[in-house]
Amino acid sequence: MVRDPAGVEETPDLQAVLNALDDPDCRAIVKQLDEPMTASEISDAADIPLSTVYRKLDALSEASLLSELTEVRSDGHHTTRYDLDFEEVSLSVTKDQELDVTVSRPSRSAEEQLADMWSEVRKET
Repeated sequence: MVRDPAGVEETPDLQAVLNALDDPDCRAIVKQLDEPMTASEISDAADIPLSTVYRKLDALSEASLLSELTEVRSDGHHTTRYDLDFEEVSLSVTKDQELDVTVSRPSRSAEEQLADMWSEVRKET
């Protein structure tokens, strides 16, 4: 699940967030993402096999912790780059004694919002 480009945020699934953050490979990927990277770049930087990186990127995306950016190239071969889509993850206990997760998001520039919308359009076509 990629962040909604229209700005309507869904509450991330608690279990998906916990599973992703409990996974050592996912944490290694998070540690490497100080700027947008391709899956191959992440694989090299984190020393994780590419097939594993793709599975972990799916888990982090499902937890709403990553954003996918499509880099449009003139040669027609577009590249997907992945970037962190959170600044902070907080767990709290509700008044009903249930766990609640809150994900604080970084502010998005107009260019980033446009890139998000382009990524969503490409998925639908």
